[in-house]
Amino acid sequence: MKIKTLVTTVALALAMGVSSVQAGRNYNPGVMPPQSHPNGKTYGEWGAVWWQWAMSFPIEVCPIEDPSGASCGLGQLGPVWFLAGTSGDAVQRTCVVPAGKAIFFPIINILNDYPCPDPSFGPAPGQTLEEFLTEGANWYIAHVSELTAEIDGVPLKNLYDYRGTSKLFEFTADPSQVAADPCVTGGPQSGVADGYWIMLAPLKSGQHTIHFTGTWLFTLEEDGFDWTFTVDVTYFLTVQ
Repeated sequence: MKIKTLVTTVALALAMGVSSVQAGRNYNPGVMPPQSHPNGKTYGEWGAVWWQWAMSFPIEVCPIEDPSGASCGLGQLGPVWFLAGTSGDAVQRTCVVPAGKAIFFPIINILNDYPCPDPSFGPAPGQTLEEFLTEGANWYIAHVSELTAEIDGVPLKNLYDYRGTSKLFEFTADPSQVAADPCVTGGPQSGVADGYWIMLAPLKSGQHTIHFTGTWLFTLEEDGFDWTFTVDVTYFLTVQ
């Protein structure tokens, strides 16, 4: 999912409490723990790689905008296979995944990138670019009101444990991505990724279904602003 941050001066902290994983309980066998380093990277680091992958394609074949799964195999390199969310649509996608691949996907996520055409969009005096972009991304993720994920009909639990925030990273988006993100330059630029992600251990050969939803709920009563954004994605996978 991809929406440009509009408000960057407010950062809200999620009341996460004591996570089930921190307490030593694993409620989701087959899911890499959120504090782990699957295939050598943290969840936040994989989030950055995911955005580098997703933004590299022309908008017309971008996996985020894919209505059917036709773009599922684009740019899939290495031991981890990426699945995509949407820009707010409900979609069903069919995809073939090679056996032995871990599977990484966002339930809901954000890329806060820089520079932007708005001259006021930038760090405050004394603030680093990483701090500025992280603050803006955090503002959005703090408004996540609902997360669900099911693997083969089995709901995953404690999804708010699976948050990953990247460090500042560099990416180059296809110039056509400016249609979805006005800050895209078509050249190297900086960003911070934040969101809720799932890293699955390789699935057994055969048919699998992955379904996930995520919702942002924004209500600013003083401005009369009320907006809901929902991602709803179903993948029908053949692992072979």
